[in-house]
Amino acid sequence: MSEFPPPSMREITSEVAALLRHKAETISVAETAAGGIISAALLSTPGASKFYKGGLTLYTLESRIAFAGWTQDDVQSYKGPTPEVVSDLAARVRKTLGSTYALCESGTAGPSAGSTRNRTPSVIGSCFDFADSI
Repeated sequence: MSEFPPPSMREITSEVAALLRHKAETISVAETAAGGIISAALLSTPGASKFYKGGLTLYTLESRIAFAGWTQDDVQSYKGPTPEVVSDLAARVRKTLGSTYALCESGTAGPSAGSTRNRTPSVIGSCFDFADSI
């Protein structure tokens, strides 16, 4: 059985967790292509309940309608992962869960990603949304 999180993620995950605990701050996560692995890595650290407010795995456009406040118009105008899409998802999850920070990633990957404009494999973008005040 392999270890989780993998060594390549373990150091940064522990560092983020330690900083959040030390500052008594919190984080929420919205994931698309990562499928929950960011949340799982954060939750694997001791004391995660002190800093992890929750997360969403928004793998499909339908899940964004159900859980992220998207409308059918958002789906129709979707052009694939963009900084604006990622920023909006981060802002929504941070506001909804009341966390100090939100981390969101979005991307298109995998063997069946396709070749249409919004399904071409692309680099995953990340965005932090910071609370002005909570």
